Amino acid sequence: MGTAFAICLVFIGCCSNVVSLELLVREFPGCGNIVTFAQFVFIAFISGSHFFLNYVIMVTMFFTISVINNYALNFNIAMPLHMIFRSGSLIANMILGIIILKKRYSVSKYLSIALVSAGIFICTIMSARQVVSRLEEFVLLLLVSVPSGIAMLTFALVMSARMGIFQETLYKQYGKHSKEALFYNHCLPLPGFLLLSTNIYNHAIYFSQSTPVVVPVVGLTVPIMWVYLIINVITQYVCIRGVFILTTECASLTVTLVVTLRKFLSLIFSILYFQNPFTAWHWVGTGVVFLGTLLYTEVWSSVRAALRGPGVKEKKAA
Repeated sequence: MGTAFAICLVFIGCCSNVVSLELLVREFPGCGNIVTFAQFVFIAFISGSHFFLNYVIMVTMFFTISVINNYALNFNIAMPLHMIFRSGSLIANMILGIIILKKRYSVSKYLSIALVSAGIFICTIMSARQVVSRLEEFVLLLLVSVPSGIAMLTFALVMSARMGIFQETLYKQYGKHSKEALFYNHCLPLPGFLLLSTNIYNHAIYFSQSTPVVVPVVGLTVPIMWVYLIINVITQYVCIRGVFILTTECASLTVTLVVTLRKFLSLIFSILYFQNPFTAWHWVGTGVVFLGTLLYTEVWSSVRAALRGPGVKEKKAA
């Protein structure tokens, strides 16, 4: 029951969160800091915990990853590309697993990483070309703006993989406590937002000056951007709560599969609803990324094992 509930939270919360985030970013591309701040405040408040562990290192990583991922949207990074690029976390996980944990992988794992890398490269190049049509602006974006955003996403990927290894170590030592991790990851970084206070304040002013709308349930008139932000922070909590529950209820294979399918659904919805430019090459890149991700998670082996019957047990990954 816990697993099914967590999967529902992931799909409902994460997908709707992506929609609200794009509504905010399309109006104010630089609003990443105020969005991240609002998410952290809300989730830290609603997920209070009575436990205590030394989360300083992991919290610092989590704060940095969240800020950089949202701030990268300031550098002409399209939302579909943002989602596709973050799907490349498998690459960073494998590289750090080899370097830090001295892990060795099968040929299929290396093949999956090659597919994901190729897919991200295709989508990155095509998205950069579609930002502008004039050659001069294209060269400027290709050499300065877009690479800066991609560099931020790359750094966030590596940092996220390192945090995953550190989190795995903590879980082995202290046990898995999803509410505890959720609380400390969002509460302890709050003082760090003082460094971004000017940017957050400016976007709060911009949000307050947006078009007012009447909220049906309460009958109040509220600026539309604040409505989008409220929806975003609530759905972010639902999304991340589902992910944290999954990490304690399921094997890593199941978690990765659910998150991958959620990303694919969010990508398709973003393309259709927001009419983002998506060429045939984007589809090729997207297909390659998710094919590589599914190959990495050994979905095909799990399906074959399920078809053979309950008598055959799945081998645990090393």
